[in-house]
Amino acid sequence: MTDRPSAPNQLAITFFYYRDLPRAMAFYQNVLGLPLAIDQGWCKIYRIADGAHVGLVDETKGMNNWTPEKPVQLCIRVPDVDAWYAYAQAKDLDNLSQLFINDQIGIRAFVFDDPEGYQIEIQSATRPGA
Repeated sequence: MTDRPSAPNQLAITFFYYRDLPRAMAFYQNVLGLPLAIDQGWCKIYRIADGAHVGLVDETKGMNNWTPEKPVQLCIRVPDVDAWYAYAQAKDLDNLSQLFINDQIGIRAFVFDDPEGYQIEIQSATRPGA
């Protein structure tokens, strides 16, 4: 049996598929403030944190197709969820939830949708190790 390669992983990218790539790009750059890390033309990869990225794909060219149902959520951990919530309210983001606390998993968070319906959660830990 062949052993799993032991070299550490270098990068993680979650890909989302869009009908209107420029609109999605504007949201991730201008609203979320994510820097463009890799530009592959019809795929734009934005850095969320060290090693964590989101890829925005033109659905006419990617490996998957756009669908109206989005059974996935992008979660971003931040140091100050209250500041992000105030910002999200000022931006009047689509389907913005109330700020909530989940004591069971130790987070304070809120959710909203990006321009094509992907849910984004912004959260902070309420206890160490959460």
